[in-house]
Amino acid sequence: MSADTPDLPSVRSAVSRALPDAAQLLSELIRFPSTPGHEHEAMCYLREKWSRLRDFEVEACPMRNTLKNDPEYSTPVPNIEYEGRFNLRCVRRGVGGGRTLLFNTHVDVVPPSEGMEDPWSGQVQSGVIRGRGACDAKGQIATLYLMARALEELPSPCGEVVFHLVNEEENGGNGTLAMVRDGERADGCVVLEPSDGRLYTSVRGAVWFRAVFRGQAGHSGEIGRTRSALIMARDAISAFERYHADLLARSRHVPLFENYLNPMPLTFGRLRAGNWPASTPSEAVLEGVLGFLPNVTYDEVCRDLRVALDQAGDGSIGPNTTLTFLYRHNASVLNPAHPLAQSLLHAAEWSGAPLTVAGMTASCDAWFYHEFLNIPTVVFGAGSLGVAHSKDEHIHLADIARAAETLIGLIAVFGG
Repeated sequence: MSADTPDLPSVRSAVSRALPDAAQLLSELIRFPSTPGHEHEAMCYLREKWSRLRDFEVEACPMRNTLKNDPEYSTPVPNIEYEGRFNLRCVRRGVGGGRTLLFNTHVDVVPPSEGMEDPWSGQVQSGVIRGRGACDAKGQIATLYLMARALEELPSPCGEVVFHLVNEEENGGNGTLAMVRDGERADGCVVLEPSDGRLYTSVRGAVWFRAVFRGQAGHSGEIGRTRSALIMARDAISAFERYHADLLARSRHVPLFENYLNPMPLTFGRLRAGNWPASTPSEAVLEGVLGFLPNVTYDEVCRDLRVALDQAGDGSIGPNTTLTFLYRHNASVLNPAHPLAQSLLHAAEWSGAPLTVAGMTASCDAWFYHEFLNIPTVVFGAGSLGVAHSKDEHIHLADIARAAETLIGLIAVFGG
């Protein structure tokens, strides 16, 4: 660390003093059921909290319905409106001469899991906070807030520090897309997601798909006069599984993903067809997601899925199916030797919470900054991806504190 870096005891003391406020923020934030399209009240709460911070400029960045015309707009959740909604951009100016660091995370959450008790309680017990979004990603917002609060007591950084708190990551990243289209300049970006003590320098891509199959309805006794859309969907599933197996075999040696059994899963999430056991359904709707590694692009994957559909069954499925892609994310890759990654590793060692470089087997908003703004981007955060989206979602306050200390160290090392 440089001579201008605050000593660790000073950082740790500042973080410790601000931790109760950050814990309260997280507990209160969880109580907002901020599923995609319903984040507005939570965003208003965060705008008010961030506006109280010393030395921060807080801007509500309006979202517009014109976003739906963007070629990268994602549509897993229908009929979402944007007028009156906003993302937050919060800036702490540096004293000059340093690099600008950008931090991104999201306020939206997935719906509660089956069997999840009190998903919106924000219960705090023995240093653990539970509820939907506790680690994905409201706990990451708490980490940034804790870092910001601690910075009030520490020497001003040389470089500028920018926070993007966004809507709609869970349904494809529309909030970050809006921020990217507005433009931003930074020398490095950290997207906060739970990372289990890892630094993700490579993040896989993903496509969400919807296939609508058109068959011929009829009585179960009318063999030869009917065509089951449900059977068409079954054959398409088999074709997609064969394609996935081939792509996985071709992706086995992609750096940082070699040790995962299946770093790019194919998931079939929903299948809807029919209204009577003895009637052949004329329509079936299949929805799912396919992950992929940096050796291919989403354009290639979308093309190959269409080919697989054309080859499914007896060859007549493709012409009688509409295949659309609800969102498409490319992978995001940064060389682990890049100064941003090395600075974060150094800061983690300094804070006593060392990190392992790895590949992320989920998709997130990192690719927007990497691909459209050419900003070097990594993923890091408190908590475990293993409990995200689960009925036992939780985060340890101690993990939030260590992550905040690490990111303060990063500001000093990389920001200058």
